[in-house]
Amino acid sequence: MTSPIDIEGGGTSVVVDGEPEPTKKPEEQQLVGRSPGQLMWIRFKRDRAGVISACVVIFFFAVGLAAPLISKAYGKNPYTVYADERPELFDSAGVPLQPNGGISGEFWFGLEPGNGYDVFTKLLFGIRNSLMISLAVTVATVVTGILLGVAAGYLGGRTDYWISRVIDFLLAFPAQLFFIASMPVVVSLFVSPRDETPVYVRVVALIAVQWFLGWMSLGRILRGTTLALREREFIEAAKVSGASPRRIIRKEILPNVVTPILVQSTYMLPNFVTAEAGLSFLGVGIVEPTPDWGQMFSKASTELVMQNDITYMFFPGISMIIFIVAFNLLGDSVRDAFDPKTAR
Repeated sequence: MTSPIDIEGGGTSVVVDGEPEPTKKPEEQQLVGRSPGQLMWIRFKRDRAGVISACVVIFFFAVGLAAPLISKAYGKNPYTVYADERPELFDSAGVPLQPNGGISGEFWFGLEPGNGYDVFTKLLFGIRNSLMISLAVTVATVVTGILLGVAAGYLGGRTDYWISRVIDFLLAFPAQLFFIASMPVVVSLFVSPRDETPVYVRVVALIAVQWFLGWMSLGRILRGTTLALREREFIEAAKVSGASPRRIIRKEILPNVVTPILVQSTYMLPNFVTAEAGLSFLGVGIVEPTPDWGQMFSKASTELVMQNDITYMFFPGISMIIFIVAFNLLGDSVRDAFDPKTAR
């Protein structure tokens, strides 16, 4: 025999064999399992430094993509030589007459000594060009590292031997010296030294040279990870079921190497940004009048600018420092979100 009785706090309880069975409250929720991606996202959102760094990185990429629109709204472009169009703004040496490099309501970041380019738009397009080149290099190196690293780790044998020897050989190259020495050689393959080099040729050369020596670290990491994965039970089960190596790599291996790929990518891109800026600084990368981050540093190091307008270095310098620091912090946060047991 059962009978309902009142319980404290509202609701009723049904008595079964003399023992009340409490009614579940509506606010009680069932526990729902979360995927590894959801857990990673929850951990990442708790990292305040990672979230702020991600916002800073997104801001820089948004500014780079929107550079033409911002320039149009601003009413200026990075190619106008104001030293010729408005000589009253400069002295006889080509230095802006107004203090702090000519910073004013008309020219927000001032004017470049010498040619008189607008610094604000030149920085916008310099960020755009540097980030797009570095992003292309990162994508190319990640794809190459995945293909060769996973292939070496899973196939083993001679494939692993030859890919590993290629990696060892390329790692022996001094990267920065190779970049500097090979850029003119690569450019000369497309354009005669007597002709002016188009911008797209320099861009392709920058991407190719950095990609050539940029994929090995990721390839070696993925090789080691794949060597460990191929001995796991689920890989053996896939083999027994008759799955082809291509399917095993695509369905079983690649989903389990996403973590090192993402983490290494967040470290590689800022390295490529600084490498590309260094090449342009040395005069073997992007050259005037095409804007570039490193080219602005090169201009700031000239005697004319250093003696007359030390503020010219401030805007490209502080912006690159903020971007590199934010991206490195983002890489740390992504690593900790994927592997919370990793100590900083």
